[in-house]
Amino acid sequence: QVRLVESGGGSVQAGGSLRLSCAASGYSYTAHCMAWFRQAPGKGREGVASINNSGGITSYADSVKGRFTISRDNAKKTLYLQMNSLKPEDTAMYICATALPNYCGEIRSARASSYQYWGQGTQVTVSS
Repeated sequence: QVRLVESGGGSVQAGGSLRLSCAASGYSYTAHCMAWFRQAPGKGREGVASINNSGGITSYADSVKGRFTISRDNAKKTLYLQMNSLKPEDTAMYICATALPNYCGEIRSARASSYQYWGQGTQVTVSS
């Protein structure tokens, strides 16, 4: 079955960096778009970044643009999120997801319900 497993979260100080990974298995990884979402306590799930199946098209939430970079290694079936210049407001559970289309569209208008499979998430905590 489809399995998405995130790793790389942790605790850092503001201004620091982290690299998240999402290892995929159980489906045709190279055929589908992927995205990172995040969810802070008491808040809804927010789209952070998305990437099409080939990795050539990406989109970002305004709050992370210029600081985060989404990428994928199709040979390793792994999705990444490089997070630089982290801020306390980036503190959240980060969750990867995949959708049936090869292109997910703009993450700013993304609905969580459009994504069929989800990982369990990895916690990111940024202290000031």
